[in-house]
Amino acid sequence: MVDDRKLTALAKQVAKRLKADDCRIVLAESCTGGLVSAVLTRIPGISQYHCGSAVVYQVETKASWLGVPRSLLKNPGPVSPEVAGEMAIGALRKTPQANVAAAVTGHLGPGAPPTQDGLVYLAFAWRPGKSRRPTVTVDKVELANERGDALKDPQRRRLRRQRSASAHLLSWILKGLTSHE
Repeated sequence: MVDDRKLTALAKQVAKRLKADDCRIVLAESCTGGLVSAVLTRIPGISQYHCGSAVVYQVETKASWLGVPRSLLKNPGPVSPEVAGEMAIGALRKTPQANVAAAVTGHLGPGAPPTQDGLVYLAFAWRPGKSRRPTVTVDKVELANERGDALKDPQRRRLRRQRSASAHLLSWILKGLTSHE
């Protein structure tokens, strides 16, 4: 189970790495509802490296705020690697001072189609220069029901999944920063 201490520890690692690499990050969050940004902004001095976050929960918001193509939002849909990648690219495009972006989209339930229940996609985009297209890597995470997550308590399961998805995104950011040294 992911708790606030674990999220804070991961956020501190991300902040340390951003500072060491002199990187500026922007986030695009859907299913986590801004939790990753909230955890990062608990760290003193992070404003030098965290440009901001777009919470793009609805399909139309993904399209209008980040420029995710509506055709992708229809097929394959908002919970897809293509949309996660476009969210990260759109966040970078809208934030010229950032050189890295991370995005998360998924379906945490309840009411998810069975093939998407607990399915999350993470994206990390790195802009090597202002005039070059970012490189993007995407990862798929399947969040299983954790012990103690009874079907009769979907709100508790959803909160656990949000924390877990946020921890995965923070870890994905660390991996992305490390791979672009």
